Amino acid sequence: MIKKNSKLSNIRTFSSLKNPVFRLYYIGMVGQWSSMNMQIVARSLLIYRISGSGAILGLASLANAIPTIIFSLYGGALADRLQKKDILLFSMIGSMLVSLVVAFALTMGYLSEDVPGSWWILVVTAAIQGAIMGLMMPSRQAIISEIVDREQVMNAVSLNTMGMNAFRILAPAATGFLIDAFDFASVYYISGAMYGLASICMFLMPKIMQKYSEGQNALTDIIDGMRYIRREKTMLLVLVATLFVMICGIPFLQLMPMITEDILKVGASGMGILLSVSGLGAITGSLILASVPSRKRGAIMLVSGILMGLALVVFAFSSWWLVSVLVVIFIGLGQTGHRATGNALAQNYTAPEYRGRVMSFMMMGLGFSSLGTFFAGTIAEAIGIQWSIGGLAVILVIVSAALLIFTSRLRKLE
Repeated sequence: MIKKNSKLSNIRTFSSLKNPVFRLYYIGMVGQWSSMNMQIVARSLLIYRISGSGAILGLASLANAIPTIIFSLYGGALADRLQKKDILLFSMIGSMLVSLVVAFALTMGYLSEDVPGSWWILVVTAAIQGAIMGLMMPSRQAIISEIVDREQVMNAVSLNTMGMNAFRILAPAATGFLIDAFDFASVYYISGAMYGLASICMFLMPKIMQKYSEGQNALTDIIDGMRYIRREKTMLLVLVATLFVMICGIPFLQLMPMITEDILKVGASGMGILLSVSGLGAITGSLILASVPSRKRGAIMLVSGILMGLALVVFAFSSWWLVSVLVVIFIGLGQTGHRATGNALAQNYTAPEYRGRVMSFMMMGLGFSSLGTFFAGTIAEAIGIQWSIGGLAVILVIVSAALLIFTSRLRKLE
């Protein structure tokens, strides 16, 4: 038995999981990933069923985006000042409480498809969750390089991305079936329980204190982080590439109800299947990246952006279910290739004392993706969802190709 385990432990793909602290962190993230993906599906679908408006879907994304963008800067400063596990713990508890509030509102009938104006509850809670996410995400990413050795960062980041993508497969499909079989409230009660699991794991993690920032206040730290990124041209290019993927590539996820309800006409279960298949492509990419040496990561990041953009163009204009299911695999593959390599590059090429703040700028991309969803949803009201998503995808292809051709500094990063 010992010999068998020894052989398994030598498999490079899962090498970071030999670290007991990383294992505990990973289990905690399972709770966070599952809850986050369940709520993405449930919130967007419920808002669309209540309002029937792409603009209101975009408004919910905007409400989530602004706090995420603002608080991620502060979250990065906190990550370089405080114990990261404590930031994660309180963030998970806060997310659990928000989930239970929505579940209670659904149970009591305050939030319902039969109450036309009740979508405001989801918009307000989206804003609160955006603030929590902004505070949490820099610590969630930066703590990885403190848990594992430098040579394991790419493996750990890839496994982290793989876990996120695994729940992009499981959570959306499960959410769709839960909604069709029971109701929206069941989704939020389960989501609250999973955040509770994450809170317990964060509480059990040992303190891994690496305090770098000695600035007088958080604003001073934020400004210092901006100056660092401006000096480090390589990191600036990574952030630019990430920003365009977030703004042009990610909005299709939150606007998916407009595709599944109006174009493909497949309902909640069909929406869950599409998101899950996208996750299947993403998890495949994560396994590949976790298994190979950390080489040509700059080129891989940019090629992944091109792949994602091209697949999105086909998906946007498809009205056939089987074509949409097939092409969404490549959207997920491109997305995870870009996210994992960009994250690993940011962690490896950033000075330790600035890592939390640099990751906060990376995480601001999540907020900008919601901002992109707001504009995409508004544009969809005028010219249609297919031209809205497809147009953004074309911009993503052009920018990624231009960076690949003209920025050798970024292309040659290992």
